[in-house]
Amino acid sequence: MPHILNGFIRSTHVAYFTMEIALRNEMHTYSGGLGVLAGDMARSCADLRIPVVFVSLVSRKGYLRQEIGQQGQQLGYSDPWEPQAWAKPLAAKVAIDLEGRAVWIRPWLHILTCPLGHTIPVILLDTDLEENNAADREITDRLYGGDEVYRLKQEAVLGIGGIRVLQALGFDIRKYHLNEGHAALLAVELLRRYSRLPEHPKVTEPIYESDHVRERCIFTTHTPVEAGHDQFPYPIVERVLGDFIELDELRRYAGAERCNMTRLALNLSDYVNGVAPRHAEITRGIFPGYEVQAISNGIHTGSWAHRAFARLYDKHFPRWSHEPEALMHADQLDDDAIWRAHGEAKTELIGFVKDRAGIAMDLDLPLIGFARRMTGYKRPELLFADVERLRVLHKTRPFQVVWAGKAHPRDGEGARLIENINRHIRELAGEVRMAFLPNYDLEVARYLVSGSDVWLNTPLPPLEASGTSGMKAAVNGGLNLSVLDGWWLEACIEGVTGWSIGDDVPASANRQASHLYDKLENKVLPLYYDDRARWIWMMKQSISKIACYFSSQRMMRRYAAEAYLH
Repeated sequence: MPHILNGFIRSTHVAYFTMEIALRNEMHTYSGGLGVLAGDMARSCADLRIPVVFVSLVSRKGYLRQEIGQQGQQLGYSDPWEPQAWAKPLAAKVAIDLEGRAVWIRPWLHILTCPLGHTIPVILLDTDLEENNAADREITDRLYGGDEVYRLKQEAVLGIGGIRVLQALGFDIRKYHLNEGHAALLAVELLRRYSRLPEHPKVTEPIYESDHVRERCIFTTHTPVEAGHDQFPYPIVERVLGDFIELDELRRYAGAERCNMTRLALNLSDYVNGVAPRHAEITRGIFPGYEVQAISNGIHTGSWAHRAFARLYDKHFPRWSHEPEALMHADQLDDDAIWRAHGEAKTELIGFVKDRAGIAMDLDLPLIGFARRMTGYKRPELLFADVERLRVLHKTRPFQVVWAGKAHPRDGEGARLIENINRHIRELAGEVRMAFLPNYDLEVARYLVSGSDVWLNTPLPPLEASGTSGMKAAVNGGLNLSVLDGWWLEACIEGVTGWSIGDDVPASANRQASHLYDKLENKVLPLYYDDRARWIWMMKQSISKIACYFSSQRMMRRYAAEAYLH
């Protein structure tokens, strides 16, 4: 056992379980926002010296390496990485029973170190061991890959195996934080541990002490989208888990018809939260009868500020990275200094677009950025709802757009959206400068959020639980143009921190597209061209009113005070 674990084992009593986590661009253990958020949480835990151990899968073959074909279609490939380059294998091994055989799990240790020198342990679970058969060795290969059986096995490795690994390493965990329902089986493992035999000799069924489990579990749900709540048919659960727990008992907590991992986590967690006030409200409507708190998401501010802005903040607010609240005074910064920092970031983005997509952008034209997971409810095509009106807007006030995003390999609609966006780009070539950057990852994201003038977000309300990319744009002075959903409901001050698309009422796509064009035509583009001083004033408001609050420092302080110490 590496001696470096000894200090962590003595001091750490909270474990955070997540299917994905974004630690470095070279470590392909994440797919998108859920993993990026988990990585930012880990960084803030290190900054604030909140003793948490993070548990995830090693995902040896990654999620998806994306290329764009000649017709604009997504081409997806495995995205392998070498764990030994960034983590150390630990000597402990544990086994869980899946499909009637023992599946062995080995942990890898990655030490995350923050700029202040504090560290946090991250445990990555791996089944690629000689003790396992060929199929079981692949369980931790592909993030969100395979069929229902494969996914259930992954969730068993994470939840059941993760608890056993921590115990084998010597951790004394008192609170378990479930990031989405993927880790819900850890609560069932706890339920088994807190079971007791009845006193009456004729009754042989164990009695499960669920209250003891609830007081140790914290559950954060991240989506109101039905597809985001994993559900498994009970015949598959019985096939994979065997007699791990009586099915009738599991149905009590996970639902009568299907094993719903979200419902399982809700029933076995004492503290439950959504990731924005509106999301918590929506969750209470989807799952009535549960008390759901709201802790709004945030970003690790120091990681997402472009170095030009970081230098500016360092000069005026020396502790801004550790205490983002200091950025509330950013509205006092010099206009020229803000514009120079933005110009440096935008220049780098333009160079990156040229290298990656072969498209020459113009530093003087407003640049609109759109980057997120490509799926139907995100509505990435909304900007193209009326192409002729888009052309007219561009002739009057020229602009340019950069896109990025991956579709899940099984999301046919998302793949079509990527193809359609690239078709629009080809059709408008020579008129509107647009580019699609392939293989959206941490590197692409940093260029886009720091160099875009306007950050566009067009989800279908109320399906945006929170969103964090717009927060990353804000720390770099970017102005959000977004549908009023998720975090933007809290952050939008119209004409101050950015602009809304429509109002706080669900509307048809055509109506919201019309609102989008109206806002571009009458507010956004005229301001950029005709009133640069006001534009820079809004950039400073975006930093001082958004970046100072929507941070993972504030978020983790709330989790620590309200959930971990509860």
